[in-house]
Amino acid sequence: MKMIVGLGNPGNEYENTRHNIGFMILDNYAKDNSLSFSKKYNGLYAKFYINNEYVILLKPLLYMNLSGVVVKKYANYFKIKTEDILVIQDDLDMNVGKIRIKYKGSSGGHNGIKNIIENLGTEFFSRFKVGIGKNLKYDTKDYVLGKFNKDDLEKIHKIMNFSNDVINDFISFNIEKVMSKYNGETYEIK
Repeated sequence: MKMIVGLGNPGNEYENTRHNIGFMILDNYAKDNSLSFSKKYNGLYAKFYINNEYVILLKPLLYMNLSGVVVKKYANYFKIKTEDILVIQDDLDMNVGKIRIKYKGSSGGHNGIKNIIENLGTEFFSRFKVGIGKNLKYDTKDYVLGKFNKDDLEKIHKIMNFSNDVINDFISFNIEKVMSKYNGETYEIK
């Protein structure tokens, strides 16, 4: 069984903000695959079967810095190994339109990832990082909780076009193959 976690903050005021890219990608995947979410353990989840694998899509409904509480509860309940978890997150240190697939590592200052590491007790899980850029004119908190401008939103919509492929490949293949396929210049929207 695999689990795909999209990070974000609950509530209408956070919809389409930079910090909610994980929610946006999971919503797009669910829509394209006619999946619906149910509520359980402070999370919205969809369970389905694809490519001989059961999969959980999870949107934690606690705020970003408490995401790990929900991820741990689902991982324990469904008996999911940490190496079978993919977390979709925003990344300030990458340009808008850039993606990177990563296995293990520190939080890089991302509070949602930090809380997941603390709750799972390990850094050994995969990340689907989506660049949101950085603007030094704004406080980091205000920037990540701000909405995408028109040009950046166009790039994000293009990322949605292949994010489903990233998720399906994570479900079907080992993480090394997924990283090899997507960690090149081909997958940067200019």
